[in-house]
Amino acid sequence: MSHRIAQINEIIKYEVNNLLLTEIDWPKGCLVTITSVGTSKDLRYTKIWISVIPDIFTQKVLDILKKNIGHLQFLLNKKLSTKPLPRLNFAIDETEKKAAEIEKLLNEIT
Repeated sequence: MSHRIAQINEIIKYEVNNLLLTEIDWPKGCLVTITSVGTSKDLRYTKIWISVIPDIFTQKVLDILKKNIGHLQFLLNKKLSTKPLPRLNFAIDETEKKAAEIEKLLNEIT
């Protein structure tokens, strides 16, 4: 990954994190965290992986993001000066869930 893409990923992570904190009303008792950001080499697309705790809110969080993605995109575009402006796409990061499953299986073996 180029140095420029890494910098853009960090800027997008910072700005989207602020937007998620200030612009979205999450369900009570739900924690949404950005785990990583990946931007395509041509700067047209950005994928943002999020973690949702507890898991029961995952679908609700995705629905809220889908409903508000246009607003988030608009606010992010006002903050970025890159050309082209990357289109946002959110995905669930299931690393923690998979790690817990592996740990559970390892505990069963021993």
